[in-house]
Amino acid sequence: MIRKLSSQRVLNVDLSDGRVWSEELPLEDLVLYLGGRGLAAKILYERTRRGVDALGPQNLLIVSSGTLTGTNAPSSGRTSITTKSPVTRLYLKVSVGGHIGAELRYAGWDHLVIAGAASTPKYLWIHDGKVEIRDASGLSGKGTREGDSLLKEELADDEIQTAVIGPAGERRVMFSSILCSRYNSASRGGIAAVMGSKNLKAIAIRGRGSIAVEEGKPYYELASQMRHALAGDSGSDSLFNWGTAGSIPGLNEMGMLAARNFTATSIEGSEKLSGQYLVDEGYLIGRESCFACSTACHRYVRTLSDRWGRVQESGPELETVLALGSECGITDTDSVLVANEICNDLGMDTISAGHVISWAMECYERGLLDQTKTDGLELRFGNAEAQHELLRRIADRKGAFADLLAEGTRHASQEIGGESWKWAIQAKGLEQSAVDTRMAKSYALAFAVNPRGPDHLMTETFAEFGLSKEARDVIRKITGDEKYANPRLLEKRAEIVDWHEKVYAASEALGFCVFTSTAAFAVNPANMAQLMALGLGVPMDEDKLMLAGSRIVNIERCFNVREGATIKDDTLPWRMMNEKVPSGPNEGMITDRPVLDNLLGQYYALHGWDLKTGAPLLSTLSALGLVQVCGDVAVDG
Repeated sequence: MIRKLSSQRVLNVDLSDGRVWSEELPLEDLVLYLGGRGLAAKILYERTRRGVDALGPQNLLIVSSGTLTGTNAPSSGRTSITTKSPVTRLYLKVSVGGHIGAELRYAGWDHLVIAGAASTPKYLWIHDGKVEIRDASGLSGKGTREGDSLLKEELADDEIQTAVIGPAGERRVMFSSILCSRYNSASRGGIAAVMGSKNLKAIAIRGRGSIAVEEGKPYYELASQMRHALAGDSGSDSLFNWGTAGSIPGLNEMGMLAARNFTATSIEGSEKLSGQYLVDEGYLIGRESCFACSTACHRYVRTLSDRWGRVQESGPELETVLALGSECGITDTDSVLVANEICNDLGMDTISAGHVISWAMECYERGLLDQTKTDGLELRFGNAEAQHELLRRIADRKGAFADLLAEGTRHASQEIGGESWKWAIQAKGLEQSAVDTRMAKSYALAFAVNPRGPDHLMTETFAEFGLSKEARDVIRKITGDEKYANPRLLEKRAEIVDWHEKVYAASEALGFCVFTSTAAFAVNPANMAQLMALGLGVPMDEDKLMLAGSRIVNIERCFNVREGATIKDDTLPWRMMNEKVPSGPNEGMITDRPVLDNLLGQYYALHGWDLKTGAPLLSTLSALGLVQVCGDVAVDG
């Protein structure tokens, strides 16, 4: 089965009544929204209603491959999963690597839209144009590792790609994650809780088809050129050698290493968390690549002692070693590898899991919690044994305290009371990823306006640090002067965020890993547009691509406005806005309310959003051709 790249087939599954049907989206929509994340946002907006229960059968879970996924476009294996979040009750998009998106396309579809809820545990078996809803009772309660293995055994095929939830997703933990074929985690916002609410334990996919582009030779030649350029980018070299945790030494030197729930900006022994340490000390035993990627940033690691238990599995990313390591006051390498594996096997987002525990540790240190309230755990910073036990309890919701933490930091702080909300490092209900937004102003703005909450995985503004020639060139392109490659400045932050969010949206819609376009920079709007034009056989240039990125950003904004979000929700955790950086080279820095309001005002004006409500203006949506899609929430002006 050979399919054209321009085909956009949607597989619809209603788990409530077992109906399965396909549809094809028009090429016009593919051009306007770029596919992947873009079309998923449109589908979610149009097919759900205001106030839909995130854990109810009317919510949708949408799995979308990138438009260029399945071809030789470099690092084009990203898959978007879109829904309404049960923890923020707002728009949620997560992105995951690996091979599952390509496999979905090879099986005959580009998007999988799941509605309803099964009465008993089920899994989907999608293979070469066929779909089966199968009994998953034998998988219930199993970890993601065993679930993956059992599916491959039952289906007698080691080449299938899987998406599996663990006990945490089955029990609706509000930061549960989906593990895709063992190595890739679709996390943040309780995405697996939505899957669990539908009684869907897993998705298994096998495809033997192929994807054909319109202009083959020039397409493959350009893709090859982009791959070579990416290999020569300084960012790619670091990712291959050290993985994302290779940034640890630099963060420590810059005074931006989040530690002890953001009460410190460095920690003794931080080098033991670094990608360099994993290599030098023999923890790293292999590298894993996603589809069509030669960078191979994923780690395959082993523990070197059995103090915490033996691990030989996929290794930790930067945010993981910070959340489960320094944020909890832990720098023991083996401990962090074990904690990472506990989260992956039980199916939990390592960022939120680490941060809810670091928040609880600070509560314990301040005397708001004691062992009578933590079900016997001594939750002091640095207590790895207690952390591991608590992670297991949270996934099983075992005990009142673990059950409370399973609801997330915002809810837990409301229940514990006192002033614990002040050190709950969250906004919109989502735990912040470990970027110190007190000194990095583009990140501060990007985190505040992020539709899913304060993290880096919707708009990565890494270029503002100007750490490479490529990064400074990007800032010069955006602002006209590389002097703005300075994270402490307030000028041009709105422009920097605007450019990055459009490029991020376009990258994910097309299936590119954003490391190629916003951490390394060899994949850019110009060559993405050219590659799309060659693949689809339609006119496309940089301006049209960026305009499509803007449409995606605006639909996502409109979804949140429809759900009742206002400018009050465009904020940062209290600590980031009220407590200055305590020490180090950035001592005294802060992004307080006046600073953030200034940045937000610039951002809203640049986007054509109402300065009082934050909602898109009708004129803005009209210019983007979105009035028929989401104009019901627009503000006249």
